Amino acid sequence: MSEPSRLRDDPDWRRFLSSRLVSITGSSVTYVALPVLVYSMTSSPLLTSLVASLEALPYLMFGLPAGALADRFDRKRVMVLTDLVNAVVLATVPLAAWFDVLTVPHVLAVAFVVPTLFVFFDAADFGALPTLVGRARIVVANSAVWSASTVVETVVPVAAGAMFAVVSPSTLLGVDALSYVGSALLIRAIVRPLSGPAREAARLTGRALVADVREGLRFLWQHETVRTMTIVGAAQSLCGGAFVGLLVVWADRVLGVRQGDWRLGAVFGSWGIGVLLTTLLMPRVVGRFGVARVTLYALPFSLLMSVVVTLTQEWVAASIATAIWGVAYMAVVLNAITYRQQVTPEPLMSRVNTTGRMLSFGLGTPVGALLGGLVAEATGPRGGMLAGSVVLAGGVVVAWTSPLRGEGAAAQELAG
Repeated sequence: MSEPSRLRDDPDWRRFLSSRLVSITGSSVTYVALPVLVYSMTSSPLLTSLVASLEALPYLMFGLPAGALADRFDRKRVMVLTDLVNAVVLATVPLAAWFDVLTVPHVLAVAFVVPTLFVFFDAADFGALPTLVGRARIVVANSAVWSASTVVETVVPVAAGAMFAVVSPSTLLGVDALSYVGSALLIRAIVRPLSGPAREAARLTGRALVADVREGLRFLWQHETVRTMTIVGAAQSLCGGAFVGLLVVWADRVLGVRQGDWRLGAVFGSWGIGVLLTTLLMPRVVGRFGVARVTLYALPFSLLMSVVVTLTQEWVAASIATAIWGVAYMAVVLNAITYRQQVTPEPLMSRVNTTGRMLSFGLGTPVGALLGGLVAEATGPRGGMLAGSVVLAGGVVVAWTSPLRGEGAAAQELAG
């Protein structure tokens, strides 16, 4: 079957994009509802921040085997199966609440299982997209997914925060369960295959997997600038993990914004506004100044804004500052990814970039959430968030004393 020349004329592409947006809508609700639910049940900063840690940890634990398995099995089946299982897992929360048997360990288990299954979905999705749209259209397809997802992730938390006034967090998790069912049905309706024809013949052994992982790690460590970018990304994610893990507690104790207040959704959603601005500005900014130079200057600005956000006491100012921080934060993250893609040899591309993502999001975010929660127990939410800023300050020092300073001209030439 021939592919339509324009993505919007391709029914399979529309199904694929719709499935992602439906799923992201539900996940954005869960992103707000889970920490609110845990905090309402425990009033504990540590347990609330643990939710963010459990959401990110699966990338560190299962990222590499998930990628290998997604290359071995049919991607459509993997995506449909993980969606349906996630729907069942999430549905247990409102059911348990309805029968008055919901416990904190139950909620924390769901906070870990759902993102674990998503790692396997994401690994299959990563390979399914280029197979579906073709290499010539992959840039346009990724741009469409990223932009639309950012809009959803900006709007939905605000709506979720407003809904807490009339609907309990446990009930809202049922919305995410339904979104996974909708996503599975849309993916199942895709006509064209999402896997290559030689897929079933692929063989994977434990020894080969270990060798592949070592090769990717070796390149990442021996390339000085890629190593620096990865360290910087980990420091940035650790700071972000401390912030996200304590956001609900900080909003309650510092801003006076509690569950049931629509302003909580506004504070959550302001970060997405910054991310959206980054996606709109980055191509032009990087084209003019280069990846390395933008990273060097965005990093200390991100550090500054993390401190400003932490010290802000009024919700409007906090939302504005959070949006500005989101611009700088995502500029660093996106540039780290872009640089790795520019300099990594094609045969190592997936391994190196997956490793970089695991060390930043998979390691940095849960460690940051745990660090922030521990410090917050002793000093309050501001102390926990500033602990993440201290680590980010170390990342700034690493960047500005590394070979990254000499990469500005070369990165600018590559970007142009």
